[in-house]
Amino acid sequence: MRNFLTFLVLLIASIGFSQVQDPVKWKSSIQKISDTEYQIKLDATIEGEWHMYSQFTPDGGPLPLEFIYNNAEGNFEPQGKAKESEYTKKFNDVFGVDEYYFAKQASFTHNIKITNANVKNIQLEVFYQACIDMCINQNKYFVFDLATVTSKEVQNFEDVAAVGSDVKTDSLAKTAPIADAKKVDKTEQKGLLSIFIIAFFSGFAALLTPCVFPMIPMTVSFFTKQSKSKAKGIKNAIIYGLSIIIIYVLLGFIVTKIFGADALNALSTNVWFNIIFFVILIVFASSFLGAFEIMLPNSWANKVDKQADRGGFLGIFFMALALAIVSFSCTGPIVGTLLVEAASKGGLAPLIGMFGFSLALALPFMLFAMFPGWLNSMPRSGGWMNTVKVSLGFLELALAFKFLSNADLVLQKHWLQREIFLAIWITIFAAWAIYLFGKIQLPHDSKIDKISVGRLFMALLVSTFTIYLVPGLWGAPLKLISGFPPPMTYAESPNGIGGGTVVASTTDIPDGAKSGPHGIVAFLDYEKGMAYAKENNKPVLLDFTGFACVNCRKMEDYVWSETQILNILQNDVVLISLYVDDKKELPEAEQYVSKTTGKKIKTIGNKWSDFQIEKYQANAQPYYIVLDNEGNSLNTPVGYTPEVSEYETWLKEGITKYSK
Repeated sequence: MRNFLTFLVLLIASIGFSQVQDPVKWKSSIQKISDTEYQIKLDATIEGEWHMYSQFTPDGGPLPLEFIYNNAEGNFEPQGKAKESEYTKKFNDVFGVDEYYFAKQASFTHNIKITNANVKNIQLEVFYQACIDMCINQNKYFVFDLATVTSKEVQNFEDVAAVGSDVKTDSLAKTAPIADAKKVDKTEQKGLLSIFIIAFFSGFAALLTPCVFPMIPMTVSFFTKQSKSKAKGIKNAIIYGLSIIIIYVLLGFIVTKIFGADALNALSTNVWFNIIFFVILIVFASSFLGAFEIMLPNSWANKVDKQADRGGFLGIFFMALALAIVSFSCTGPIVGTLLVEAASKGGLAPLIGMFGFSLALALPFMLFAMFPGWLNSMPRSGGWMNTVKVSLGFLELALAFKFLSNADLVLQKHWLQREIFLAIWITIFAAWAIYLFGKIQLPHDSKIDKISVGRLFMALLVSTFTIYLVPGLWGAPLKLISGFPPPMTYAESPNGIGGGTVVASTTDIPDGAKSGPHGIVAFLDYEKGMAYAKENNKPVLLDFTGFACVNCRKMEDYVWSETQILNILQNDVVLISLYVDDKKELPEAEQYVSKTTGKKIKTIGNKWSDFQIEKYQANAQPYYIVLDNEGNSLNTPVGYTPEVSEYETWLKEGITKYSK
């Protein structure tokens, strides 16, 4: 009885896993805005713990959602990108990029401008990836009838294969409720908090530069001496501080307003955006290191100074504006860097960043006005301020290469792989440490005979960080800076230099195969892999995977890398890895219409996805099957199995059955 119940549970689990998954349900509607413009609205309801990725998800990570209009040419023009409801942003340490995703529900609106008055309908195909412990790549097809201004969802034929029932095509005028935009996700809140903290400390660093620090006693003395009473002086200093905050927050507001959250998110994954800001940060760093000064026109400062003489609230505001202009050579590069970083996050980040920066800048002016006795305890101006400025230059220089790395990751050119990136960072931070030890002098430095204790401690800290980076050249994960360098997989030696993994030489790799994760020979073609298995009398591990499949990479990084698993994959089985999201087109002669889904199979990924659905009635990845060399399953297929011992037991079960 016990064995029967165990068998029943396994059977149910097998059936549940093997079926074709479709966790996202869609509703659609269309609204006529004018004679030549329509608005399409799509609402997605996402089951359970599944999540679907945004169209703004950066390249190099999970697959972003795509809107493809099949009959747009000569008939209508989509107006920019579709607008989305609130999504979650979270760093993915597997791919080394942020991922933007929806949970529970998502809404999209897209305006369409008609250019051909005779067009009868709008044909939209939506491609998307949804993930949980597994990932699926799906597409939905919508036809919007412009004559009656109604919409239909034409059910994807894959749904028929999944449930084996009749397809219903209903007119869906109603839409699912839009997610409440006020309910900001906790992850997004943490992202904004980190922006605020970084900006606050950046403002404090700007405060210690030679353009700002000497202004504190001068400004406070002005308010205390010019005011008729102490209370009046404190009041004016507070107005001055609030004016500083207003000026910088207004700058953040302008950036957000001009570009908008969606545009900023799109820019953050744009190659040219990243390259342009790499150049800008190099310029900022050069300025801080002493190559030149970045200054606003003197005429601006003169005009603002005249306005400051007017007195009252307006005069104090213009005094704050004068500070912002005069100190621009020191604060400009910091503000510019903050806005670049905040722009890459999108949303309210530029506003939050400028608030944090300006708060740190304004607080000392207000506090010293309230407690003027504190001025006596302030350190004197001197060469140490230029040290702060130069140190910021080294940090700007290091950060610049993060943007260049982003561009390289998107283009997949492998010009700035992990080892090269780390070598650059090691050189920059080593140079900074040598500078702090007083062994390098830059144009605006004063000659020093000895360094202060504070500078020594800072030099030791930077030296320690530099030494920490060095093992990264040999494959150390460097979790402290996770997300800054390219991921481990984007390297000349993905498994680490001297890491003990034997990578197959090109002469050892059979036709149709490649050197895969950890040097395992992996066939990318099913027929060639099966032929090789038969020739060598070995069982097959069939691996349905995807380039953008997070849990596929986790299995390869954390399970396949274990000695006992790696030994099996290298010696006891023939690995066939079929990528269902491979976008390379099949030769025209090999393209066909699927018997199962009715779709035109155009790409290599389409072919393997269709094969998985037709042969195994499943469409999720990762999906593993142990086969004999005739293509017969030797045990129950499994998906994401992070427990090494469990995966090992499953592998050995299939291999043992093959041996018998």
